[in-house]
Amino acid sequence: MGQSGKLSKDKAAKQKKAKHKKKKDKTITKEAAQLHVQAAGDQKAPNINNNIQAADNNIASENKGRPYTVSVAVPGSILNNAQSPELRTYLAGQIARALVIFEVDEVVIFDESGKTVNEDVGEFTGVTRKDYDPNKVLANILQYLECPQYLRKFFFPKHPDLRYAGLLNPLNSTHHMLIDEDVPYREGVTLDRPVGKKGSLVNCGMRKEVRIDRQLQSGLRVTVKLDSEQSSDSKTYKGTVVSADAPRMDAGIYWGYRVRVARSLGAAITECPYEGGYDLSIGTSDGGDSMEELNLSSFKHILIAFGGLSGLEAALESDESLRLSDIRLLFDYYLNTCPGQGSRIIRTEEAMLISLATIRPKVFAAAKSKLNK
Repeated sequence: MGQSGKLSKDKAAKQKKAKHKKKKDKTITKEAAQLHVQAAGDQKAPNINNNIQAADNNIASENKGRPYTVSVAVPGSILNNAQSPELRTYLAGQIARALVIFEVDEVVIFDESGKTVNEDVGEFTGVTRKDYDPNKVLANILQYLECPQYLRKFFFPKHPDLRYAGLLNPLNSTHHMLIDEDVPYREGVTLDRPVGKKGSLVNCGMRKEVRIDRQLQSGLRVTVKLDSEQSSDSKTYKGTVVSADAPRMDAGIYWGYRVRVARSLGAAITECPYEGGYDLSIGTSDGGDSMEELNLSSFKHILIAFGGLSGLEAALESDESLRLSDIRLLFDYYLNTCPGQGSRIIRTEEAMLISLATIRPKVFAAAKSKLNK
């Protein structure tokens, strides 16, 4: 009887000790969980001041600006090869992906029929059109895809041309920033807010709006460079409006493509928006010259032209402003970028990928030689 009571007391003591240990372990686990949550919260709210300054320092130390531009000219008639709005949209998406992958700065959509187009071509108005124009359709879709997602609602109303654009693969371009991405440049839209004597407020797709260095009309798309020093207590970030070319020229960051619509092949070449025009032009065709021993001359602005189903020759014949009998006379180089092809016809969207991948190393070599001079 006494021995049994002693055993009961020992058992109770052991149970009490085990319970205390379990409670202590539970407390330690809870504290560890709190530390884990706190660490996770710190990751979600990065110190933008340090990150932007670090990014600026990296850019300055590497000095990797890109002074030259790459332009591509393509006929809008390539959409006529697609039999439905869904397929036309998908084809335009393939063109957009190719432009971004190979860092094309400008795409020129020309009318290979040579017919005069309206002056407002290339400007997105959101008005439904009864007459189908492949040049306008391609321009609208390319403009929509180039625009960062958080800005599209400001610039693109509902439109039949964009009905299926939401199904396309995203471009994932370097100027399509995530909310906490650490890059000193941002695309934004000026907001309609009272600012007094201060600069306008800009939505740059960040956790805070950006106060810029000047007052601008609301609804404008602007490129903003964020200040290196940011106050964590301020309700807004601070930034400066810069040229859309600044990220490319100063930091070597690809900043999307511009869309221009031309009334003909000749206008695509002569109506260049860059000062001095295109100083190097390349035409592509299965009847062009081999690229094996090609060495491009130095340039500042290069244009690479692609034809439609009938090639660039058909665009030359329909262009009354060009009085040339040989298409080769229109370009500095006339190249066959895919010799020995197994298919009778290479589609334009395929030719773009092949040609840009083939020509790009030559472009790099020419740009490097110019910098070394």
